[in-house]
Amino acid sequence: MALTTHQETILVIETSVDDTSPQIVGYVLEQALEQGALDAYATPLQMKKNRPGVLLTILARPQQRQALVELLLRETSTLGVRVGTCQREVLAREVATVTTPYGAIRVKLAPAGTGAKAAPEYEDCRAAARRHGVPLRQVLEAALASVSHP
Repeated sequence: MALTTHQETILVIETSVDDTSPQIVGYVLEQALEQGALDAYATPLQMKKNRPGVLLTILARPQQRQALVELLLRETSTLGVRVGTCQREVLAREVATVTTPYGAIRVKLAPAGTGAKAAPEYEDCRAAARRHGVPLRQVLEAALASVSHP
């Protein structure tokens, strides 16, 4: 059985820095996600003259290019940013809301042909864990159990 996917073009926006504070790196990644980046992450690397550094990578839709390039140029010590395009295959998915003892939690669901993948929405789970004073893991497990047994 063929999986239901669609292809889309995304941007890979990245820069390498060896003189930017770790606090700034975390802030920049957080800002990128808040501005709608699909993903943002830092990878440790060795730079010229054997200095430790970090590769900041942002995955984004083409219409987000300018704002995210400006974010990296404004907030980090970099003098330049690389931008490339790539194709990605994305599984068809839907978002359902399940009821748990900790409240309503949104869950991303992929079709059964993929092994019926389910991923609770992190922000919903985090907020519920804080609100109820329980471990995040407990809320995640409750959300997944609600998908299996509505």
